[in-house]
Amino acid sequence: MHRGLKPLLAAAGIALVAGCAAPSEPQVTFYSHGNSAAVNPAQLCDATGQNCKTPSENTVGDLRVPDNDPLQISVPGEVAATPWQVVFIYRGTNGQELDGRSAVFRPNERHAYTLQVPPDGTRLEHVEVQQFSAVLTQGTDGGVDFGIGGTWILNVHE
Repeated sequence: MHRGLKPLLAAAGIALVAGCAAPSEPQVTFYSHGNSAAVNPAQLCDATGQNCKTPSENTVGDLRVPDNDPLQISVPGEVAATPWQVVFIYRGTNGQELDGRSAVFRPNERHAYTLQVPPDGTRLEHVEVQQFSAVLTQGTDGGVDFGIGGTWILNVHE
């Protein structure tokens, strides 16, 4: 009877310790050409855009993305449950820096996005996943802008 009790108590102790762990920051995973980078937020605020957390270490990811290969991006449920988008910078064949962005994904619309760069020798250099907060501000064109509550950054190299 005592032999069965020890494993049970050990398992209960492990469950108790795991239950007391501090919640971790949501990570965005970037994947290309058989490699991945899980990135912590460079900025993370509550839903109102307030109470922003100080960035932890290693907030900028680094990943090799060969020319013409897609970059796959996976966001956790807490990011997908809010509006989010992908912003990126790439360099054209003439050396000109170009930027772009995905559509804004509605809450729970999707958990992943695949970024394709033009097949003309353009090189992807920088990618950000931006999570919108509920804060509305007056835009310069008279419209409404949403605040950015979370940002995950990836630097890309060949």
